[in-house]
Amino acid sequence: MIPTEDASARKREIEEKLKQEQETLSFIRENLEKSDQLTKGMVSILSSFESRLMQLENSIIPVHKQTENLQRLQENVDKTLSCMDHVISYYHVAKDTDRIIREGPTGRLDEYLACIAKIQKAVEYFQDNNPDSPELNTVKARFEKGKELLEAEFRSLLTRYSKPVPPILILDAISMDEELEAPEDVVLEHLPEAVLQDIICIAGWLVEYGRNQDFMNVYFQIRSNQLDRSIKGLKDHFRKNSASSGVLYSPAVQTKRKDTPTKKAPRRPVYIPGTIRKAQNLLKQYSQHGLDGKKGGSNLTPLEGYDHDPRVKHHPDALTEKHGAAAGKDDVLDIEIDSYIHCISAFVKLAQSEYALLMEIIPEHHQKKTFDSLIQEALDNLMLEGDNIVSAARRAIMRHDYSAVLTIFPILRHLKMNKSEFDSTLQGTAASTKNKLPTLITSMETIGAKALEEFADSIKNDPDKEYNMPKDGTVHELTSNAILFLQQLLDFHETAGAMLASQVLGDTYNIPLDPRETSSATSYTSDFNKRLLSTYICKVLGNLQLNLLSKSKVYEDLALSAIFLHNNYNYILKSLEKSELIQLVTVTQKRAEVSYRELIEQQIDTYQRSWLKVTEHLTDRNMPAAQPGSKLKDKERQVIKDKFKGFNDGLEELCKIQKGWAIPDKEQRDFIRHAQKKAVSEAYRAFLHRCANISFTKNPEKYHKYRPEEVEEMIEKLFDTSA
Repeated sequence: MIPTEDASARKREIEEKLKQEQETLSFIRENLEKSDQLTKGMVSILSSFESRLMQLENSIIPVHKQTENLQRLQENVDKTLSCMDHVISYYHVAKDTDRIIREGPTGRLDEYLACIAKIQKAVEYFQDNNPDSPELNTVKARFEKGKELLEAEFRSLLTRYSKPVPPILILDAISMDEELEAPEDVVLEHLPEAVLQDIICIAGWLVEYGRNQDFMNVYFQIRSNQLDRSIKGLKDHFRKNSASSGVLYSPAVQTKRKDTPTKKAPRRPVYIPGTIRKAQNLLKQYSQHGLDGKKGGSNLTPLEGYDHDPRVKHHPDALTEKHGAAAGKDDVLDIEIDSYIHCISAFVKLAQSEYALLMEIIPEHHQKKTFDSLIQEALDNLMLEGDNIVSAARRAIMRHDYSAVLTIFPILRHLKMNKSEFDSTLQGTAASTKNKLPTLITSMETIGAKALEEFADSIKNDPDKEYNMPKDGTVHELTSNAILFLQQLLDFHETAGAMLASQVLGDTYNIPLDPRETSSATSYTSDFNKRLLSTYICKVLGNLQLNLLSKSKVYEDLALSAIFLHNNYNYILKSLEKSELIQLVTVTQKRAEVSYRELIEQQIDTYQRSWLKVTEHLTDRNMPAAQPGSKLKDKERQVIKDKFKGFNDGLEELCKIQKGWAIPDKEQRDFIRHAQKKAVSEAYRAFLHRCANISFTKNPEKYHKYRPEEVEEMIEKLFDTSA
């Protein structure tokens, strides 16, 4: 049970808390009432403010709307005035641009194009808004005038600044190959940069706004003329300078020394004037004199071992001296050939440069057609010149002047080596344009193959004319000319082989085809062409051998006939070995060298048999079997006398005759002399030994005319007119 005091205290505590809570509640109620009053006051103020705002809005909105309307009206007025000014400006365009249009675009192209743009906009305005107005006709006329002056400026700039490329610069450009050392490529700048930019700008305007393509015709005509003039200038450069200085190159381009080793061959073959001319001189000499029978002897080029025999006047320089006029004509031909070869390379280089220039000026879809037209004149002139070369060769072949084919070789080789670059340059042109070079190549191959075949036939059918035979049995000019011709083929063996293959001559020569080789001439392999050329050379040599054998029968003396064949066979063999023709011959004739050596030995044996009529007097046949000191019968003494006399007369006769014969090859001459000296001397010494102790005459010196040493000296003087 809780004590009474504690309960009272507890009650008082609770009452005090209750009183405090009641006071707090009263305070809260008072504050709530004040808050309600404040809220009502705020609501009243806001309501009043809202009312005033509404009044203000009702007053401002009409003013705002009026202001907007006024601003809009002001803008419309400004726009109208601006449009009026713009429209009025179209009516003044003709007057404002009259001076600039009349004076033309020269020197102020940007300003001029800006005026043209104004005129063009005026034309568009009047066409759209007032097509019947006289102003439209005025601005149209002004626009056309401006366009005409732009076209005239385009023509004027091209004409004024388009110049032929200097020949020296062209030579620099076409000489840039792997063999040449130059610090940088040669750039062919056709137009100054500022002028080029003006031309590009005018061309772009004419295409986009002028709706005119006539300027493209103007462009190709002017540039075509300059291209043709550049090539003609190069040709004139050669005519003026090549005769005295040989092959022309620009002094700006330094070539390597000849003895500088190079790992790569040059891309472009260099034709050196004169390499073919001497051969042509000799071949023409033969065709003009040899076939007519007015000249005998030989015109062959000296070989090693063919020393200073005075009867062998065969150096081409001697021929040149005798035929100075012909040589001068051939010099001109050399220059023409060299010039044509360089002009072909120049055309490719210049055409590539022209196409690069054209791409900057002419619209893309017109570039190929314009380029095709641009190159036609220069290309046609080159092809015409090539056709003239073919025609001249054809006429020469009809006259049996087969040296003309030598003119074709360097040109044809150069054309074929540059064909891929040529085709690449003409890519996209008309088929007729692209076919011009292949047509020329085909013509040259056809006429060249014809000349080769007819030359082989001419070697076979050359007549046996007694007055055309060398009296001393030296090399016949038919041999020297045939070898000289074949040596030129060696220089152009790839071209000659392809030339024969192009005419499908494999069947003629019975060349076995590799299964991988087709019947198409263009697909013949290099090996096949080499075999074909080898067979052709063997055919010529075979025809030559048969003809020489026939010609040798003209000689009544079999020994001279043998010397003649020996000299010719030996010359052929030495020529083949010296010129490396033998390597080409052995492609199809493995024993060619051995065969010629056997032929040479056979002729030496035949010649040596001519001395049997001398040495037969020295044999034991009919020789009396007498003992030393015994007395011979008159008949026996006469036999010995006859032997001495027969030997002496035969020796003198042969030495007299054979001293006038010729063996130009010193090695062969010495060999034959030595062999003959040995054979005759030994037989003569043996004969003298047998007769030493036999008394067959009271005057032995009458019969014993020559000592063995004197016989040897006489034989040593054979084949030597200077002795």
